[in-house]
Amino acid sequence: MAKSQETFSKKEKEKLKLKKRKEKEEKKADRKANSQKGQDLSDMLAYVDENGNLTTTPPDPKKRREINLEDVVIGVGKQLPAEPEDAIRKGVVTFFNESKGYGFIKDAKNQNGVFVHMNGLIDQVKEGDKVTFEIEMNHKGANAIKVKFDKPEKVVAAPVAPAAPVTPAPDAAE
Repeated sequence: MAKSQETFSKKEKEKLKLKKRKEKEEKKADRKANSQKGQDLSDMLAYVDENGNLTTTPPDPKKRREINLEDVVIGVGKQLPAEPEDAIRKGVVTFFNESKGYGFIKDAKNQNGVFVHMNGLIDQVKEGDKVTFEIEMNHKGANAIKVKFDKPEKVVAAPVAPAAPVTPAPDAAE
């Protein structure tokens, strides 16, 4: 007599099918037992109390607060414009690759590195140069623009008049 054609994996698959069918029947019976058909609409409603919690009791109309629509902010709140004195910054070029046309400037105020591209340069710069620049925000972050070589301000001293020759004071004893 020939051996049965059922392999172990076929038996396991059949067991899984039976198990899933049984679970499905149990869920169906559970839904029928806990059916909410025939209930009033008021029994199915849920309310939100003043703390944001769900409850079955309706809110007290005496505790109702009026909310001004202009006070509701959806998204990011409005930002104050940047102060004009923060527009021009000073820093030092920490790295600049002339062949690739980009580099980084270390901001003197907050010591952050700011990316600079050769399109944002007004003067030619190299590593170690002190520069002034403005910051522009783009989708990748801060970008330095209008980068100029910072020429130190020369202090011009007022001309000093030549000192008068010092003559010794006459002695009162003579």
